[in-house]
Amino acid sequence: MNKRTFIKSIGLSALIPMVGCQNRLFSASSVQKPEDPLLPKPLNRGDLVGLVSPSAATNEEILFQFAEETLLALGLKVLKGQHLEGRRGHLAGTDEERAADLNHMFATPEVKAIICIRGGSGAARILPLLDYESIKSNPKPILGYSDITALHNGIYAQTKLITFHGPNGTGSWNSFNVGQFENLFFNQQLMRYENEQIPNDDLIIKKNRIQTIRPGIAEGTIVGGNLTVLTALAGSPYLPDFTNKILFLEDVGEEPYRIDRMMSTLKLMGALDKIKGFIFGQCSDCTPSNGYGSLTVWQILQDYIKPLEIPAYYGAMIGHISKQFIIPIGAHIKMDADKGVFEMTHSVFQKG
Repeated sequence: MNKRTFIKSIGLSALIPMVGCQNRLFSASSVQKPEDPLLPKPLNRGDLVGLVSPSAATNEEILFQFAEETLLALGLKVLKGQHLEGRRGHLAGTDEERAADLNHMFATPEVKAIICIRGGSGAARILPLLDYESIKSNPKPILGYSDITALHNGIYAQTKLITFHGPNGTGSWNSFNVGQFENLFFNQQLMRYENEQIPNDDLIIKKNRIQTIRPGIAEGTIVGGNLTVLTALAGSPYLPDFTNKILFLEDVGEEPYRIDRMMSTLKLMGALDKIKGFIFGQCSDCTPSNGYGSLTVWQILQDYIKPLEIPAYYGAMIGHISKQFIIPIGAHIKMDADKGVFEMTHSVFQKG
């Protein structure tokens, strides 16, 4: 299964009771002062949100309906991008059209947040066409994942605006993801990200288990996203400085040798040597096609991350999975690699 078809395969999941990802207030008095991010304005029920398609085209008409109905069910109003249903090859319109929709949503005061309908490929192409001065002047949340990693990192690198790595409009909106959305955006909670673990008929719980690569606690600004998309930004002004950052990664449909190559890129460019902590989510469908003759993803992470001697763990609920954390990229967090949890230490929204 590839990135382009994954979200489609998930569809609009039935709501499932949420047990994991507890949320609690965290005292900021005992933590170090974070670097100054650009905070988005808060989002409230009844607000107008923009629905855009900055990456690949959506090939089934009903998916537009699913995305709109999802946002309405969340208690929001929807403004569709002018080129939302556009198409040029595999892309949702020309680069200029896709960038124009995003620029328009940032520049329109009535639009309080921006939701990306899907990922796929192509978001990096529009990074030079975005109006970063307008984005700075009109900070608002933007939500999406997978190929939207390009937008998250490009916008953060250029403006320091906190953006949100989480479900796309056509993704899975089960009760876990809905709970994340409401607690983060509507309730403005300081989120604690801990894997949901539900007992079943097995003697022990096996699903959503974390593996500690190296124990310890770290604090810093969290950045990252999809490994393939992130490494494709190498050498550009749209990749953030990784100094003292907590790096999180995920991927889907990649052979382990490709994961190894991309981790090697991050190592050779000096990015890995700068980070303070590391969190790897899920690498869905990343098993080697030639079986025993390949390194596993776990072995690859051992090779690149363990020698860094920083807190690190594997298996967070991040990635191309139905239940996923909504992570504020650019926020200050504290992580515990032994427990496999991380939490926000400061609000990620403007006051008032």
